[in-house]
Amino acid sequence: MHQKITSMEAINKDENNTIVSDLVVGLDIGTTKIAAIVGGKNKFGKLVICGIGKAESLGVNRGVVVNIEQTVASIKAAVAIAADKANVDIGEVIVGIAGQHIKSVQHRGMITRQSLEDEVNQKDVDTLIDNMHRLVMSPGEEIIHVIPQEYIIDSEIGIKNPIGHAGIRLEGNFHIITGQVSAVKNIFKCVNRAGLESIDLHLEPLASADAVLSDEEKEAGVVLVDIGGGTTDVAIFYDGIIRHTAVIPFGGNIITEDIKEGCSIIKTQAEQLKVRFGSALAQENQENEIISIPGLRGRPHKEISVKFLAQIIQARMEEILEFVLFEIKNSGFERKLSAGIVVTGGGSMLKHLPQLVMLTTGMDCRIGTPNEHLSAADDELKNPLYATGIGLVMKGIEKYEREARKGANNTKVAVEAIVNEKVQEDKKVTDHSSKKSGTFFDTLITRAKDWMSDDIE
Repeated sequence: MHQKITSMEAINKDENNTIVSDLVVGLDIGTTKIAAIVGGKNKFGKLVICGIGKAESLGVNRGVVVNIEQTVASIKAAVAIAADKANVDIGEVIVGIAGQHIKSVQHRGMITRQSLEDEVNQKDVDTLIDNMHRLVMSPGEEIIHVIPQEYIIDSEIGIKNPIGHAGIRLEGNFHIITGQVSAVKNIFKCVNRAGLESIDLHLEPLASADAVLSDEEKEAGVVLVDIGGGTTDVAIFYDGIIRHTAVIPFGGNIITEDIKEGCSIIKTQAEQLKVRFGSALAQENQENEIISIPGLRGRPHKEISVKFLAQIIQARMEEILEFVLFEIKNSGFERKLSAGIVVTGGGSMLKHLPQLVMLTTGMDCRIGTPNEHLSAADDELKNPLYATGIGLVMKGIEKYEREARKGANNTKVAVEAIVNEKVQEDKKVTDHSSKKSGTFFDTLITRAKDWMSDDIE
């Protein structure tokens, strides 16, 4: 948004809540909800959230827009609420993308530099990454992210930051994330029709990872499992680098459908049962715990056992976790994930879910809440439901800071070039003046010698 909040506009007039960075809006377009979150950084580098807007998502199925008009209406509603709470006008957003169409591949790129004497600089790295963006994808797919894994300089492997190294051959291993062109264009179309400008697009599990994972966990090796309404996103980190991403086409909505079918009730009742009484581990519930549900139009009440409800939920969650375990094994990092699994997203709020994850996978587990990077998280912000939106705000702030640094560097280079040019011009003028002066005196001396020779003769 490139808008700043002064101390007079700070939340609660608290110094810790004074936003000193550009103000950013993260737009999480999910299957069950659309959330707009407004925030920025305070002087301590912590995130300050000054407005949250949430609306029911009616036009999205499994992370993909299926009804543009309904999605536009939901985006407008969420953004209007967030703008009102933050007391700002929202025109630009950072958008998240997910869905079953998301794929990832590993690829290696290489460039040959001109000189061994010159060090590798940022321009060389940018050229290598730009080349990756030009890779030819399958028809209907486009590249969303190119994420460096490691660099190789003249066969020297394992270099995380190549800038400053000397070498001719610069190579890089990259994690490339792709998506369907139509799905990406539909998201941009919805955002534009809602009167907004999308300034960047980010994969949602990567945004969630920024919000709920610590640098230590990423270094040790960790699996992020983001259970959304339509999909479950998996991101695996090791040695501080993203190593594997995947999208599982099941989420919280399919659990609701299972409850609806298994208990012969309507969808709204099934969702309420899941949220209020749902448990991911049947053995933690008693047989004599009964829930009474009102009957439809004069029909008698329906009684449902809490343990039976948990059995339905557990069966589906075990299936989702089996897919997660498959992706972990498929990544090749199964035995290197010391930090275990971190579960986030709306689906992570099921009771006893960490215990089920540990039983199914044999790995440690915790629930990821996006409060680690926040200056003062209230109870609403501690909800895993907002992990993606808060992560998108963090991505947006990083983008603005990166652009500011790049602009400052470009300005510095431009000033240095002007100064150097002026110095060269001054030197030329001085040399030219010296040369002219020397030629004039040389001529006088020569003529004087000639006159003296004539007099002697």
